[in-house]
Amino acid sequence: MLDSLLALGGLVLLRDSVEWEGRSLLKALVKKSALCGEQVHILGCEVSEEEFREGFDSDINNRLVYHDFFRDPLNWSKTEEAFPGGPLGALRAMCKRTDPVPVTIALDSLSWLLLRLPCTTLCQVLHAVSHQDSCPGDSSSVGKVSVLGLLHEELHGPGPVGALSSLAQTEVTLGGTMGQASAHILCRRPRQRPTDQTQWFSILPDFSLDLQEGPSVESQPYSDPHIPPVSKNAKVDPTTHLTFNLHLSKKEREARDSLILPFQFSSEKQQALLRPRPGQATSHIFYEPDAYDDLDQEDPDDDLDI
Repeated sequence: MLDSLLALGGLVLLRDSVEWEGRSLLKALVKKSALCGEQVHILGCEVSEEEFREGFDSDINNRLVYHDFFRDPLNWSKTEEAFPGGPLGALRAMCKRTDPVPVTIALDSLSWLLLRLPCTTLCQVLHAVSHQDSCPGDSSSVGKVSVLGLLHEELHGPGPVGALSSLAQTEVTLGGTMGQASAHILCRRPRQRPTDQTQWFSILPDFSLDLQEGPSVESQPYSDPHIPPVSKNAKVDPTTHLTFNLHLSKKEREARDSLILPFQFSSEKQQALLRPRPGQATSHIFYEPDAYDDLDQEDPDDDLDI
């Protein structure tokens, strides 16, 4: 599934860490897009153009459209080829495209943009770019758009990371063990259940993607990590995780039937209350009608003058 991420389109979030860097995977996906005949735009902000192009052959480099925001991010030199709005201006310009050719936009990196731009503004532009091929009522035939965003997760708080995560159609979290890299892929699609997959891979010197066998490579429905997994052939009991019982055992049923509730007025309790105990003082109530007492049982509200 790792080699078919770009076929899904939308925003693909590559989440790396200090231990497992993600630029090599970004370049491998860029190379795959170029070989598929797509237009590939690189927004280089974090490393120089020479460093990013290093390792690609001349054929791949000729297919890449590189927008250099590393040397002069604020366009102080006033060059004509620079976008006036910086990286956001370049992204907004790509929103106005009408080409039917599929496009891949690689952001190197989203962390650089997040540290210099408001998170809400960046999310709005990313949403507009990644969804321009699925706008309702748009009759123009715009090609599929894939946005590859490299995110250094450890540099940001949970707020910006959560906002980008909710915006992404696909999340790739890099990890690994014993020197072998792995990618945990979470895919979200409209009207479908999210699916996750762990794919083991390696990047060759020419930035080709080499998929490898690992402990778990089959796609599975996304499930709550706090609930243990269920076998495919096992019958799911809907009462498994309830906090109460729907059925009573024989002993529990007998204990329930023998229990006398405090509001039940049994005959034994009536006799005990009505029969005076030995040595208990008895009392009497003497009532003498008052002049204003209404003893008319047919109209007890006669004294109210209604």
